[in-house]
Amino acid sequence: MSTLKIHPSVDGGVKKGTPGFTGGTLHCQCQSDKVEVRVESNVAHNHICGCTKCWKPAGAAFAMIGVAPRDKVAVTAHAEKLQVVDEKAAIQRHACKACGAHMYGRIENRDHPFYGLDFIHVELSDDGGWEEPRFAAFVSSVIEAGGARPEQMDDVRARLTELGLPPYDALNPPLMDAMSTHIAKRNGVLK
Repeated sequence: MSTLKIHPSVDGGVKKGTPGFTGGTLHCQCQSDKVEVRVESNVAHNHICGCTKCWKPAGAAFAMIGVAPRDKVAVTAHAEKLQVVDEKAAIQRHACKACGAHMYGRIENRDHPFYGLDFIHVELSDDGGWEEPRFAAFVSSVIEAGGARPEQMDDVRARLTELGLPPYDALNPPLMDAMSTHIAKRNGVLK
């Protein structure tokens, strides 16, 4: 397990966020002419993600993703360097064409349970205070992403648990409940 890196932001332990933190600026990883995204709020539901779609720093098995209100996220420099990674994906991930860092992911489908939230990578910010990651999602997906071998998964889950990041093979229960509630209301099952 010692050779597997979860994510640079948590490998040495999860650092708690600062209460009252109100946002910061994200930068791509280019040496110059960096894409800049200003986030005027803290994130919620920050988590470590093992899916095959999320951007991961070099050598990391997991990504780190939080959500912020869409109206609090704005590109403030070098928008011309951004491109959508997969136009067919539910989350339109806007990545820097030069360095590949995903700057934000936006859902355009108004019927999606998470419409109105943008997905961001707080490790792309030099500002301290962001909400800490609180769980691990899509843990089994690190196998298909090449981040771990099947025989390592017990150790991966044990390490995540040790870090205080409960491992799930979907999203955590509150987010799964929020998705199901949205769909139930849309379908008339709940009023």
